[in-house]
Amino acid sequence: MNYTLSTGPLADTKADCLVLAVPEKSALPASTQQVDTLLGGLISQLRDSGDITGKLEATLLIPLSGQPWQRLLLVGSGEDEKRKGAEYRKLVAAAINRLKDSPAGHALLALSDSPVSLNGDQAGVNWKLEMLGRTLEEQLYRFSAYKSEQPPAFKLETIRVQADDAENEKALERGLATGRGMNLTRDLGNMPPNICNPVWLAEQAVELGKRYPHIQTEILDEDQMRALGMNTLLSVSAGSAQPARLIIMQYRGGKQDDKPHVLVGKGITFDTGGISLKPGEGMDEMKYDMGGAASVFGAMQTIAELQPALNIVAVIAAAENMPSGTATRPGDIVTSMSGQTVEILNTDAEGRLVLCDALTYVKRFDPATVVDLATLTGACIIALGHQATGLFSNDDELANRLLTSGEKACDRAWRLPIWDEYQQQLDSNFADMQNIGGRPAGSITAACFLSRFTKDYRWAHLDIAGTAWTSGKSKGATGRPVPLLIDYLLSHGN
Repeated sequence: MNYTLSTGPLADTKADCLVLAVPEKSALPASTQQVDTLLGGLISQLRDSGDITGKLEATLLIPLSGQPWQRLLLVGSGEDEKRKGAEYRKLVAAAINRLKDSPAGHALLALSDSPVSLNGDQAGVNWKLEMLGRTLEEQLYRFSAYKSEQPPAFKLETIRVQADDAENEKALERGLATGRGMNLTRDLGNMPPNICNPVWLAEQAVELGKRYPHIQTEILDEDQMRALGMNTLLSVSAGSAQPARLIIMQYRGGKQDDKPHVLVGKGITFDTGGISLKPGEGMDEMKYDMGGAASVFGAMQTIAELQPALNIVAVIAAAENMPSGTATRPGDIVTSMSGQTVEILNTDAEGRLVLCDALTYVKRFDPATVVDLATLTGACIIALGHQATGLFSNDDELANRLLTSGEKACDRAWRLPIWDEYQQQLDSNFADMQNIGGRPAGSITAACFLSRFTKDYRWAHLDIAGTAWTSGKSKGATGRPVPLLIDYLLSHGN
C-alpha cells in the first residue's frame, strides 16, 4: 500500500473515493462541512433524512459525478462527547474495511479533525494521524502464506491522508511504522510451529539485522548457554529435538555511554506443557506462547525504522517445551544462571524458567530499565480478560510510565501487586524456591518468581497471555503490546 500526506484543499485533490466523518448529533467537522457546502448540502440532507445517522462505524458509500472524487464514503463517528481513543480507532477501521470491498484504487481520508478525548484532554492532530496510520496497517493485514489459493489483491493501492501541515507527516509515519511492527509480530505469532522453532526464530533476527544496519544481532547456542550456567532455560528445551537459542539484538541510536533500555521476550515456540502435559483441546494455540518474543521483534523493527536517539537491547529466550525421555521432570532441581536453585514442580510453568536466566543475563548491559514480555499465565486472563495486559514492577515511576503509554496508545495495561506477602508461596523444602505458588494469585506469584532475578535494576513484567492473540473464528495474533512499547520507548528520546 502506498501512503502519502495531502495538505492541499480537498476540492483540488482528486481521488477515487473521499472519506469523511459524520458525527451522530454534533456539528459536522470542518472537512465534512467544507465538502457539504461544495455538494450543495448533500451530507446534511442525508443526515436529516436518516440515510446516515452518524452512529459509530456506520458507513454510506455514494457515487458522485462532476466532482474531484468519484465516490464519497461517509463514516459514522458517534457522539463527540463520547469519542475517545478506542472509538476513533473503530471509526478508522470501519472506513478502511468498507474501502477494501469497494472498487476504489485511490482513497483520500479526511478524518483528523474529529475531536477525540484522551485522558480528559483533547487529542492533537499528530495523535490522530499516528493512530490513523497504525490502524490502517492493522486493518489491511492478511496472513495467507499457507493458503493454496491466495485471496485476490486489494483494488485499493494508494491512500492519501489529509492534514493541515506537512510537518504532520512524521506522526503519520510513526503510526505506519508501529502498524508494520505489529504486523511483523502477527506474522511471527501466526506462523505454524513446525516452521517457527527456536532456530528459525533466531534466523529471523539475523535477517532483521541485515535489513536494518542499526541492529546488531548475536545468537547463543545451547553450549554457550550451558557455559554461562543458564540451566533453568535449558531445562525447558531438554525434552525437545529443537535446540534452544538466546537471541540478542542491539540498536544503538543514542550516545555511547547512554544506558540502554532492555526488552526481554519469552519465546516458547510451542508449549505442550512438557511432562505436565496440557489438555489436547486448544493446544494448537500454544504456538502463540512466543508472543512476547514476537512483540520484541515488532518493537525492534519499528525502532529501526524510526531511528530514535536511544540505545535499546532486545533479548529473547527461545525454546520448545516438549515431553520425552529426556524432558525435565516435576521434582527436578536446577541451578539458575544467578546461582539460585529452583525446584520444578510443574513443567508447564516454563516461561518463568527461560525468563529468569535471560533476566540475569541482561545485567551485563547495565540497563536503564528492563521490561519483559510473556504470555506467562492463564491466571492473568481470569483476572483481566482480554482487554488489559497485566503489569508488575519493582519501580513505581517505571510502572506509571508504562501505564501512561498504554492509555495513550489505546493498548492498556493494569498494574497488579508483587508484595512480599506473596513470596512465601514460592517456598521450597528442597531448593531456594519452587517454580509455582499454587492456585491463589497465580499471575502474581509468577511475577514474584521473576522479581527474585531483577533486584539489580528497574524492572517491569508484562503478562500478555490475554492480549497477544484472539481465539475462536477470528483466531490470530493481535500485535499487542507493540504500541505500548513504542510509546514507552520513544518517551525517553526523540
